[in-house]
Amino acid sequence: MTSPRSPRPSAPVARLIATDLDGTLLRDDKSVSERTVAALAAAEQAGIEVFFVTGRPARWMDVVSDHVHGHGLAICANGAAVVDLHAGGAFLEVRPLERPVALDVVRALRAAAPGTSFAVELTTGIHYEPQYPPFFLDPGATVATAEKLLFEEEPGSAAPVLKLLAQHSELDPDVFLALAREAAGDRAAFTRSSPTALIEISALGVSKASTLALCCAERGIAAEEVVAFGDMPNDIEMLSWAGRSYAMGNAHPDVVTAASGRTVGNNDDGVAVVIEQLVADALASRP
Repeated sequence: MTSPRSPRPSAPVARLIATDLDGTLLRDDKSVSERTVAALAAAEQAGIEVFFVTGRPARWMDVVSDHVHGHGLAICANGAAVVDLHAGGAFLEVRPLERPVALDVVRALRAAAPGTSFAVELTTGIHYEPQYPPFFLDPGATVATAEKLLFEEEPGSAAPVLKLLAQHSELDPDVFLALAREAAGDRAAFTRSSPTALIEISALGVSKASTLALCCAERGIAAEEVVAFGDMPNDIEMLSWAGRSYAMGNAHPDVVTAASGRTVGNNDDGVAVVIEQLVADALASRP
């Protein structure tokens, strides 16, 4: 399935593919299909770079670690970090949320939405409040109030904060996001990628799109030469920025509006369907 808004054949040849993972490249069981593995390899062989661009932290990138080719770079934590997957997820760049700002956001959301609980994602791992749903993948997490988790003796003495997470057990996800942006949108960037009322909070100006733009500028790649894929609100800025973009068949309605095209769902290899055509176009354009 592709929409009438899909790019015309005259669109610039793709130089870089930027794809989200959960709900996009990955199937619902978190696997990467054989068709998708083959498509990713074919893209790199055709000279098209592939960036994984995700809300996941670097330590959760093992789902694609066997499918990294070429440069091996990934944008994690919604743009807060650029990591080298060939080096075990080593941080190459960090765009942190300053702790005093994170504390201001915590206070603002506690006032605007009583019952909100928080988690703090650091470069060293995640920690969360007692009321926050536990991260079973991170059994070594510290459990304490957000104020204690964000405390540091001296500015810059503690591990950088990649993002703050806010969870509410009763509010509608989109309502919670709108409320949070109204309460503190002048201090930080708010988005979401979960079907539940879970908000991801980054430093002001940090998003998948802004970090991807920086990485592309370093490589001399224009937005028109980028093809992006996504399914949730944290992908919207990236899909709007890229010259060509595809909302998955399972995408949030706002993502469908933001993208220039649409493909089939993640369980039907929607990313691979488009990449196969991109590779064919790239090969056909060669002398």
